[in-house]
Amino acid sequence: MTPAARPARVGLGLGLAAAVGLAAGACKKQQEEPAGGARPAAISAAEIKRGRDACAAYVDAVCACAKTVPAAQQPCALAPALPESIEVAIDVSAHPETERLDAVQSAAAVRKAIARCIEHTARLPELGCAAPGMKR
Repeated sequence: MTPAARPARVGLGLGLAAAVGLAAGACKKQQEEPAGGARPAAISAAEIKRGRDACAAYVDAVCACAKTVPAAQQPCALAPALPESIEVAIDVSAHPETERLDAVQSAAAVRKAIARCIEHTARLPELGCAAPGMKR
């Protein structure tokens, strides 16, 4: 073997060792995961109810305000999409054929939509509207 061929052979050996190490790590990771891609814990019924209530209150408040405050008309037109997105994401995450990753992402989408409802409700006074439960 020529001296020039040795570094290439060493590099090939290192690459092969790295590939074997990665494959072994992947096998170990698969063994650690529950069989059948166990589903994540579902969103609790209480959390879903609070979220639905928060979004319904936001939609009602912003659309009631839109009758007298022009700046609230566009938020009122967009508001119904938030509760609808929650329902779609709940359906996806609860469906038995949904892949585990998709179920996790759908549950996260539910929580983000609920957070948006709460944040938008908190911003209603900036539009000149009363937040739900508050008199203007």
